[in-house]
Amino acid sequence: MRRVHFVDVFSADPFLGNPVAVVLDAEGLSATDMQKIARWTNLSETTFVLPPTVQGADYLLRIFTPLRELPFAGHPTLGSAHAVLSVGWTRSHGRLTQECGAGSVVIIPSSDNGVAKYQLQLPTAVTSIVTPGIVAALIDILGCELDQSREPRVIDIGPKWLVAKISSIERLLAVTPALGALRSLEESLGITGVTVYAESPGGVEVRSFAPSQGVDEDPVCGSGNGAVAVFRRLTGELQRGERYTATQGQCVGRRGRVEIEIGAEGEIGVGGACVTTLTGSISG
Repeated sequence: MRRVHFVDVFSADPFLGNPVAVVLDAEGLSATDMQKIARWTNLSETTFVLPPTVQGADYLLRIFTPLRELPFAGHPTLGSAHAVLSVGWTRSHGRLTQECGAGSVVIIPSSDNGVAKYQLQLPTAVTSIVTPGIVAALIDILGCELDQSREPRVIDIGPKWLVAKISSIERLLAVTPALGALRSLEESLGITGVTVYAESPGGVEVRSFAPSQGVDEDPVCGSGNGAVAVFRRLTGELQRGERYTATQGQCVGRRGRVEIEIGAEGEIGVGGACVTTLTGSISG
């Protein structure tokens, strides 16, 4: 039997964030076993905590969607940090260092009036502009015009998100993508999914779709929000030192809040609250 924690990420209130299943004591599980468990939980991601293989890391984290493994993902990273600390793992110098397919990721835990919060430093992004044909296909799939002042880009931070801006929250919330066509587009481009956003008075509203990963719409996506922050930084919407809060999930009955911080050197922090909703054990 292996311990498993279900953690809601980007919400201090249970059942309103994005849940991740964190399997502790994952030694001895094969990649096939992990994929089978992730398919069974049917969450956007399930993680597996293993001993680190590189010096300086506190643990190795493997991250699976229902269909495949990811090198990195945001909400699973934060939720897994919450889980390992809740079972007594110690941290050095006030932080945790996670080893994963994208390299080492630093997570800084904190507390805000008793609410557990965590911030990760986003891996270095690689970006590319897409062709007009892909933009036209995306518009057709989303059934919505894009903000023409911002060219869509692929943002690679481990997961690869095609990011685009929509001109209003009303249009964003009305988007109903053609999921079959979107899956084909994702597979043809070799990307994880599509994240779209619109500006709001307090920050931005975000939606993330990844049917090729078995996730039609991710409730609250850390890497998707990180990719939006990279996009906004590149297109001049954000400057160094700025902070904002993104909201996500209302179209799927959630209420996630993602805290974004642009550092003095342009590094991007992605953070939010975490709360454990269920603990138990899993066979295997």
